[in-house]
Amino acid sequence: MHHLDDNTRTELEAAAFRRLLKHLDDNKDVQNIDLMILADFCRNCLSKWLVAAAEERGAELDYEAAREYVYGMSYAEWKEKYQAPATPEQLAALEARQQKKKGQA
Repeated sequence: MHHLDDNTRTELEAAAFRRLLKHLDDNKDVQNIDLMILADFCRNCLSKWLVAAAEERGAELDYEAAREYVYGMSYAEWKEKYQAPATPEQLAALEARQQKKKGQA
């Protein structure tokens, strides 16, 4: 990608991000805790990263507005419709991931 001009690279990155959001939207059964266990990020992280990117550029983006963009609806609505309670196994796996991460720091 180094041979691409900045504008083209930014457009490709934006398109890939939109595709990631669509993929997550198409796979609502994938829980945030599963994403955190496997990849150490979730939909909420993407929302926070959008807010941080806006702040870095002097733009204002409310966290709830960012979450609505990422989730395709309000977080409360998504949570009500799609978020399942975390299982003991998921909680244990997340704790193990966090402990491993602390050990690497």
